[in-house]
Amino acid sequence: MATVSLFIGDLRPLPESGRPTGIYKQPATGPLDLGGEGFAGDHQADRRVHGGPDKAVHLYPAAHYARLAGRFPDLTDRLVPGSLGENLSTPDLDEGDVRFGDVWRLGTARLQLSQPRNPCWKIDERFGCEGMALFIAEHGLTGWYWRVLAPGRVVPGDRLELESPAAGRPTLADAMALLQAHRPPAGELEHIAAQPGIADGWRRKILQRAGWLRDHAAGRST
Repeated sequence: MATVSLFIGDLRPLPESGRPTGIYKQPATGPLDLGGEGFAGDHQADRRVHGGPDKAVHLYPAAHYARLAGRFPDLTDRLVPGSLGENLSTPDLDEGDVRFGDVWRLGTARLQLSQPRNPCWKIDERFGCEGMALFIAEHGLTGWYWRVLAPGRVVPGDRLELESPAAGRPTLADAMALLQAHRPPAGELEHIAAQPGIADGWRRKILQRAGWLRDHAAGRST
């Protein structure tokens, strides 16, 4: 069981480019309906990379903010839960605690991990700090997206409960470490790609890496 805070937000312009973004979130003050495309009242600017069925809800582990503050100390006061655009924040989970195939309950909704977040340039512009998105990616501090298996209502104070654990399957941390390794075994990547619930886009990315490794295996041995 994990305690969570809820955040939603409207679109706002970024400070330099003026590009619209949904990264600016505010704490939810009342019950929220959660459907297949996310929380009612929450908005995403670029639907190619945020939102939609496989990226309906973003969770960011609260403990990561201490790591970010250690690397970017001038931004410590701004690095607080909700500031990276997440819908859910918790001090009780990180990427090593969630597995592909797990089913979680939040309020009356049911959720399933679909993929890690891919941090982008908007994080750097939001904080006025070049290199933050790269640091997040390189250190696996990404958080993750959930898909909504069953819509429901979520009330501030509700807790995430693991309803159907996928014991023995890879954690998200395992999968990200393997994908970032220099030359991971192609078969291990394919095993990750075959796990239930992985978003199609992330599965394709893993299989492309596995295919490249198989194609270049002979070159490595010569």
